[in-house]
Amino acid sequence: MFETLGRVMYRRRRAVVVLALLFLVVAGVWGTGVFGKLTGAGFEDPGSESSQAADVAEQELGRDAADVVVLYRSDALTVDDPAFRTAVEDSLADLPQDLLARTTTYWGTGADALVSDDRQGTYAVLQLADGTEDDEAVAAIEDDLAADGLTTSLGGDAVVNRDITERVGADIARAETISLPVLAVLLVVIFGSLAAAALPLAIGGTAILGAFTALHVVSGFTDVSVFAVNVVTILGLGLAIDYGLFVVSRFREEMARQPTVEDAVARTMATAGRTVAVSGATVAISLAGLIIFPQVFLRSMGFGGMSAVLVAMLAALTLLPALLGMLGPRVEALSVRPFLRRLTRRPPPVPGAVVADERGTWYRVARSVMRRPLVYAVAVVTLLLVLALPFLRVQFGAIDVRVLAAGTESRVVSETLDADFPAGPDTPITAIVSLPDPVDSPAGEAALQEYVAAVAAVPGVDGATVTGAEGDTARVAVAYGGDPVDADARALVEAVRDVPVPDGGTALIGGQSAVMTDLLDSLASLLPWMALLVVSTTLVLLFLAFGSVVLPVKAVLMNVLSLGASFGALVWIFQEGHLSGFLDFTPTGFVEATQPILVLAIVFGLSMDYEVFLMSRIREQYDLTGDNTAAVATGLQRTGGIITSAALLLVVVIAAFSLSGITFIKMIGVAMLIAILVDATVVRLLLVPATMRLLGAANWWAPRPLRRVYARYGIREGNGAGPPAPEPAPPALAPVP
Repeated sequence: MFETLGRVMYRRRRAVVVLALLFLVVAGVWGTGVFGKLTGAGFEDPGSESSQAADVAEQELGRDAADVVVLYRSDALTVDDPAFRTAVEDSLADLPQDLLARTTTYWGTGADALVSDDRQGTYAVLQLADGTEDDEAVAAIEDDLAADGLTTSLGGDAVVNRDITERVGADIARAETISLPVLAVLLVVIFGSLAAAALPLAIGGTAILGAFTALHVVSGFTDVSVFAVNVVTILGLGLAIDYGLFVVSRFREEMARQPTVEDAVARTMATAGRTVAVSGATVAISLAGLIIFPQVFLRSMGFGGMSAVLVAMLAALTLLPALLGMLGPRVEALSVRPFLRRLTRRPPPVPGAVVADERGTWYRVARSVMRRPLVYAVAVVTLLLVLALPFLRVQFGAIDVRVLAAGTESRVVSETLDADFPAGPDTPITAIVSLPDPVDSPAGEAALQEYVAAVAAVPGVDGATVTGAEGDTARVAVAYGGDPVDADARALVEAVRDVPVPDGGTALIGGQSAVMTDLLDSLASLLPWMALLVVSTTLVLLFLAFGSVVLPVKAVLMNVLSLGASFGALVWIFQEGHLSGFLDFTPTGFVEATQPILVLAIVFGLSMDYEVFLMSRIREQYDLTGDNTAAVATGLQRTGGIITSAALLLVVVIAAFSLSGITFIKMIGVAMLIAILVDATVVRLLLVPATMRLLGAANWWAPRPLRRVYARYGIREGNGAGPPAPEPAPPALAPVP
């Protein structure tokens, strides 16, 4: 199958390249239009009770949102001075009123909560009119909000979302500006020629633009989170470079062996192409697990990640062999090896070069590990378990304004309101009550007061107050003095939900604490299904690739260890605040609840990526020799340098994105960095050889019925016409010298 694909791509190479160029033009023009269709929220479960409560409240009581908060301050005047009031009211009067539904000020309400403790500051709350685009409305009014003699700052939900969107776009531009020149230099050094080095970058650009196009299509059917573009860029560029490096390296190897360029392309696709297909499918399956979650954030990451991986894979299987077919021996054009030789005084390594002596550095590392496999296995597993221990202390929380970098104006406004203005009663729980009678009727009023008294009597509740009523619907604010997202608050939500409603009435419990409760319940209920989907499909795919039931199980277990190390680091760094100064973020004391799910999907896929690269070469050698130990050593020798180079290039991409001004994007980047470093070093170079040696021939065991399935449906080299694998021995622990 893959050999045939390689020959087709070679024979149609010019047509393939032309079609790819046309696609890139369309993707560059239309695909990038997705940036205008992205949303900034999406962390809640839209089908939860708290979301239903918010919907009913908006429909029956009207929208009550602080879209724009305008903070006014003077060093000389107080809010009691007529000049202060005049300056504020004049600035608000000049605003286009068709964009505003309501404006709330201190002078219009007399509420002291809108005045700072020193009375030299106040804020106005602007609610935007329904049907307006928040970003466009903010842009239309922000220049008119300046008040004579006062310092004016903007915050509020719409402004925070606008700032996050702009920060994401700026982060992508900065990351690409930093990473692409570094990647270009490293690729030239690794490959030794400008022609070969340009190919992975071409695949990376295709993957990113293709994924943006796919997201633009998806945005026509569902909301897409703005944060998805970060994952698209990281995975699209990173994995495309991985696949390009692997395929180009194998092509250079085959060019030295095959009589024609067509044969070299065909053999490259039969080996490296097959591996790329298995790897891409495995990573995409891992990310597909995110689609089952109802949260827009996670689903967007799933759609975006899958798009990036699949486009990178397809480009590596179609465009790349076509380009290699056009270049042929000219893949070595514009060589920089003479220059590198003068710098280092020795020839640079050439990925994919055929060497007479396979017993190089990686071969010796594998042999050294396999002489003491039990010692290495125990040491590595112990290390990874120790790294995972901080995750036992994890505390989950929700996204707040601290995701923005310190000093961002909208964040400063929020922090100023918390620090300088009177603290009102904290009411993180809200009950939206619907009664059989109008609230202003005697029966309705009595029923509502009965319910309010019952809620106020719940242990832990500090008070309950009716804050709005219309028709037969009322809003009841429930006061609570503790942390609104901790375990006690979540338990209080359940207790309030258990309060009986007067006959014929209903109550929906919402608010910050309820949103957090519903989010954790949603994630907990769907996580096992995600794990079942990802693990089961991964096991099947790896079995079809390697013909063993042992290797897939071992791969999953190793990935769990890598995940544990990443999760432990997230808690130690981002929850507990270690390295916060170095990484430039504000620790919150918790991990946002959706992030471990996202990290699980991405890290599981990336870890499996290198597993497939290594095990494919080991399987190839085992098919030829039937010697498990020699196959492991030779396979590591032939892929160790490529995996290390791929990991280095991917680290450069991710490190650039880890500089993001959005804290949880930084968190995702750091988790990926740790996973890649752990996976490409201690796992692939130490744990894999150790466990392969301990298991011996049992690595390749499968029950007889499954061996027949593999023989018929296995994803094998050369359309299944390669050398037959020796009959695997029954599972038994091989003797270890």
